[in-house]
Amino acid sequence: MLATLERIDPNSDNIDLLVELVCHLRPRQRWVWQTVDDPAQSVRTLTQLLKGNPDQAWALRRYITTLLEKRRHTSLYSDIGILSNDGFVTELKSRITYRILPPALEDLYLSDALDQVLYRQDDYEWIRAVPDTDWMALFHVIESAPVPADANPGRARVVTLKGLLDAIRTLSCRVCALGLEPRLVHSYSQIENFDSPFLMQNIEVNRYLDEYARYLNGDIPRPDDARHLLVMLDQCEDVVLKIRRLALSSGTSIALTYLLVALQQSIDRLQKLLFLVDVPEVDATADTPDPTAATQDVLSAMATGTPQLADAAAAPVTLTPQGNIAVVTDQPAPELTLRERAVIELAEELIEAHNTKYQVTNLVRDNVDLLARNVTENASRTGEHYIAEDRKGLRKMLWSSSGAGFIVGFMALLKILLGYLHSPPLVQAFLFSMNYSFGFVLIHMLHFTVATKQPAMTAQRIAASLHRSETGRGLDVDRLAELVNKVFRTQMVAVLGNVLVAFPVAWAIAESVRWYRGEHLVDPIKALHLLNEIDPVNSLALFYAAVAGVWLFVAGLVSGYYDNKALYTRMGQRVQQLRGLRTLLGPERLARLGGYVENNLGGLMGNFFFGILLGTTGTVGFLLGLPIDIRHITFSAANFATALVALDYQMTVPQIINATAGVLLIGTINLLVSFGLALWVALRARKIRFKRGILLVQALGRRFAYSPVEFFLGPKHRQLAPPDTDPVRGPK
Repeated sequence: MLATLERIDPNSDNIDLLVELVCHLRPRQRWVWQTVDDPAQSVRTLTQLLKGNPDQAWALRRYITTLLEKRRHTSLYSDIGILSNDGFVTELKSRITYRILPPALEDLYLSDALDQVLYRQDDYEWIRAVPDTDWMALFHVIESAPVPADANPGRARVVTLKGLLDAIRTLSCRVCALGLEPRLVHSYSQIENFDSPFLMQNIEVNRYLDEYARYLNGDIPRPDDARHLLVMLDQCEDVVLKIRRLALSSGTSIALTYLLVALQQSIDRLQKLLFLVDVPEVDATADTPDPTAATQDVLSAMATGTPQLADAAAAPVTLTPQGNIAVVTDQPAPELTLRERAVIELAEELIEAHNTKYQVTNLVRDNVDLLARNVTENASRTGEHYIAEDRKGLRKMLWSSSGAGFIVGFMALLKILLGYLHSPPLVQAFLFSMNYSFGFVLIHMLHFTVATKQPAMTAQRIAASLHRSETGRGLDVDRLAELVNKVFRTQMVAVLGNVLVAFPVAWAIAESVRWYRGEHLVDPIKALHLLNEIDPVNSLALFYAAVAGVWLFVAGLVSGYYDNKALYTRMGQRVQQLRGLRTLLGPERLARLGGYVENNLGGLMGNFFFGILLGTTGTVGFLLGLPIDIRHITFSAANFATALVALDYQMTVPQIINATAGVLLIGTINLLVSFGLALWVALRARKIRFKRGILLVQALGRRFAYSPVEFFLGPKHRQLAPPDTDPVRGPK
């Protein structure tokens, strides 16, 4: 470290020595069993070396100033950590490309200098690990170094301040442009009824910067503060929040979500920069314009990747037994001012954003979370229709699921007949997919219910209930237990309706074929194959059931996505604008059709894609040589009935038990996997962590003990009252 300091040329703009100096501060890479270096110790050592040699401190200061003067600052503050205007897909492709082959660096920009100095992707971690006071103490030593008679100590301050002011103007123009985007105005049309805060803030920024320029020229003692401008930015944030709330009911898109994230990032950065350059009232009495002098020196050092300075007493040094320099830190750390803390936070934010600027996960997380929230919100509203409140509702669910079981019985028959065509694999996959897709769509159009479709929807409903409890003092466990109990018994009734009807329908079809044709629908070999497909012990039936559970979960997401899309694009209104259909159907019928499409597009597309997933999985597994297929409880029950007839009921008791257990276990895996995945995604989309599952289990136990019959059959006319007078509350 000392040798590097001695080789510094104050007038050089070669960044290699700064890279070398930062390497001395950076912890060395160690094996797991080795002691990790303390970066704070290295920073304190450098502080003491510079304090003991003021000439080297001045040389380092002059060297950093030269680097700052030779590079442009604006892009560092206005671009790093903020999404570009290219859009989600373009930004995603750029990050993937640059992660493989980074772009060429230039010495013209300060952001590229940061790339050269802090080239490791984890540099921000050790920089954050160093206490703020240690960074401030280091740069206080650099800032207070004796200035030669022929030197200009304010050069770094002027260069950095100009870069900050240019970044403020750039960010303001960007906020104005993003705020006037047509898709944003389309999502919040009320903004056209008053002066857009996005446009007004740009006018206010230009006025503020013009006055600031007069202040720097010495024409006025002090510019007005940025309070009015910050109020305009707060109004911009309010519009962004309103659009996000409206998106929950009117839908959103990836493009709008990306726009909102970029807009919020730009507003946040603009507020931070305004706080740093704003001139306190105490500076107005200064003899010469010297805005935020100490802060600007801090930013000068920060801009090269080595954070800030402050008034901090330096600690004494000592020698270790190995002859290395060590710093004694028994002195209390000084308190930092609000502005100093703001500078440190901005520096760490810029460094972390720089180190992670090519990470795909951050981009996906920032944009998909909001979109997933809207998708799951639509799915949660759909999930309300899958929950029966009382016994009357359970009877309706039983009738609805029985209708689905009746149709599934014929779908299973058609799948067997399609298999007899012995079509090429891709043709067979298409035929199977259309059988599943059109069958599930017909079930939806007839308002019937497939039991395994429920969990992906009801999980969103439970997550929505948990999210609403965040606004209160705690989670009402009894109300949550009541909701879970409703979901449980509704699900059980739906499963019974599907299985208890699909099985006899498939049996009746098989017997009818034997009576009419004089031969079985399937031969004994095919019947044994059908039984082997649902064998939970000697086949991969349970794994295939898990695959089907994943597809059920995906179908739920597809359904929520298209519900969101129908709302966002005003699908019903678009259908009603079709002149050809208006002439064919008339205005009233077309209006009903438009309303039906908007309200049911998610259900129709979810069922259609679910059928494609079920129909193509087995073929894809066959073509790739992978053990991938699907097992669905309702179709498994229908195949069991078909095999039973084909074997002339010559099945042993163990075979019957094994097949029955296979059907039940397949259904259990279907439900658990789809419900678990859907609940996990819904909780993550709402940023909820439920940690008190034991309280929920206890509440469910109390409800069962209070009334076992109503626990399974539900109340006759109204909801079951909580068994305790006071609800049990607990944190999530």
